[in-house]
Amino acid sequence: MRRLFQILALCSIALAAPSQRANHVLHEWRAAEPVGWVKSRRAEVEGIIPLRIGMKQQNIHMLEDLIMDVSHPDSPSYGQHWTPERVVDFFAPSESTVSAIRRWLAVAGFAEDQLRLSPNKGWIELNATVAEAEWLLDTEYHVYEHPSGEKQLGCHSYSVPEHISEHVEIIRPTVHFNSLVPEDPTRLHKRANPNHLGQPSSIYGPKTNGVKVETKPSLANCDQFITPDCLRALYNFHYTPKATAKNSYGIVEFTPQAFLAPDLDLFFQNFSSTQVGQRPILVSIDGGVVQTIAQSFSFNGESDLDLEYAMALTNPQPITLLQTGDLVEGAGFDNWLDAVDGSFCTFEGGDDPTQDGIYPDPLAGGFNQSESCGIIKPPFVVSVSYGQDEGTATHRYATRQCNEYGKLGLLGTTVLYSSGDNGVAGFGGVCQNSSGLDDPGGGLNEIRFNPGFPGSCSYVVSVGATQINSGASVNDPESACERIIFSGGGFSDIFPMPSYQEAVVTNFLKEHPPPYSAAQFNNSGKARGFPDLSANGANYVIAIDGLFELVFGTSASSPVVGSMITMINDARLAVGKRPVGFINPAIYSPKFAHAFNDITTGNNPGCTTDGFTAVKGWDPVTGVGTPKFDKLLPLFLGLP
Repeated sequence: MRRLFQILALCSIALAAPSQRANHVLHEWRAAEPVGWVKSRRAEVEGIIPLRIGMKQQNIHMLEDLIMDVSHPDSPSYGQHWTPERVVDFFAPSESTVSAIRRWLAVAGFAEDQLRLSPNKGWIELNATVAEAEWLLDTEYHVYEHPSGEKQLGCHSYSVPEHISEHVEIIRPTVHFNSLVPEDPTRLHKRANPNHLGQPSSIYGPKTNGVKVETKPSLANCDQFITPDCLRALYNFHYTPKATAKNSYGIVEFTPQAFLAPDLDLFFQNFSSTQVGQRPILVSIDGGVVQTIAQSFSFNGESDLDLEYAMALTNPQPITLLQTGDLVEGAGFDNWLDAVDGSFCTFEGGDDPTQDGIYPDPLAGGFNQSESCGIIKPPFVVSVSYGQDEGTATHRYATRQCNEYGKLGLLGTTVLYSSGDNGVAGFGGVCQNSSGLDDPGGGLNEIRFNPGFPGSCSYVVSVGATQINSGASVNDPESACERIIFSGGGFSDIFPMPSYQEAVVTNFLKEHPPPYSAAQFNNSGKARGFPDLSANGANYVIAIDGLFELVFGTSASSPVVGSMITMINDARLAVGKRPVGFINPAIYSPKFAHAFNDITTGNNPGCTTDGFTAVKGWDPVTGVGTPKFDKLLPLFLGLP
């Protein structure tokens, strides 16, 4: 029967196709295939594709104004965050959009019972054969392969009828290209260079110089060994939480990245003795597990780092571990967003087979239950120490996901992302050529800077990295991190400058114009600049695989800043106020300027340049600077 239906459906599409295809317009495309991937063959025409059509949302143009209304310190509505129901209703696509897309699919031969409208009306889902999808979207699907053996299905571009284009934001799977590849968990230890989106070794992640720590760290040698006490001294971060039962702090990790319990205890024995035996609260998303099969820096470094410092700095605040993806398939950013916001499932960028884990997982040993959709209330603070190059995401995909972070801000959640570890370059030092294509080498005039995402999204807090200079103390000014890693920063090629940073970014470009042309970075003066702020990212002492080791990265900076915001939320909750939510409008406002240590030395080199320079005021290396917790706390506590 299925075969008969496919034949009938294809005939129906073929009959309808001439009038539709004649007026198709290009909707989304890739400039080139990502480095290392090659098109190997056409996809099997009878293969099934889970098509997801993301519909144009209503009122999305109002999102920035709405989030400013509840987040700007001068707003009379500060802290009056929205309910999930209000967010869904306000941004749901119009009935005319839903009807237009349904009619298009009906004419193309898809029966009504093949279509499913997501609960918030954001997506229309249908399963189609490759042949059906190719006719519908006027495209060709191919199998792409990587030298590592990974494969994925995708197309180079796709089109939709002109009268439908205004109703469609994005269709998946199509051109988006961050592959998540099924793995046999028994072979994890053989994987020397994981390529999952969630793997810190393939994106930002902490780096190590291989030094094993044998000296007893103290405040006297924080320039060589960063510990929780060093961070408390650096940022006057002294606070004992009072409202832990009301508060929440989430750390996102992507399986197979996982902490080791003995590592936590080893760290606590040395730096927070009352916490020996404590563990984060595990929330398993799409079969996420704290695996112990593979033990190495690549598999344990990020999670050990994040949890050791987040738990120590907020003790006794319970930490929620959002462990995302099963051992077989893995996961991407959209999977953890699904879990904290049920309206995001198959909506606003959710569930893309080329980006995310798709559940139930049909592979042997995979998570065979429904996707984890809305299984936990969004924590008040979420820190994510992962990212990707902005150039690997299409504008439509990045914009749609970015808007979801804005909606979390409306709900009262602070989302922090690491800004990157390669200065103005992308992961692995890869830059772009003048056409915006990945280019691992070339001359100065041929290389374009490669900003990171989601750190470039206007609705997340992008966190850069600083360092204590050699021979300096915790009382001396820090500089931009130039040890092992370079603080990621620059200007987005996708997102416009948000209103909250117009004054400081415009001032930077006027008073300290970078010595680079428009061919090297988006110097229009209208682009989102990042990072927003910074914290130390060098010489962290972590317990890893039974030893103490030094690590470096903005992936260390993000959970530290998240810990400070969590304690500020505690103080507000303790007196009956709400969490701070999206903090960028506040930290960029003049009244908060004195609450940051301005970083004025250092660069973030990359792409055969010195990158940008840390200067007085905001800069695309360290943002507005590093927090002075003792100044930030009363400022936020004084807001409604």
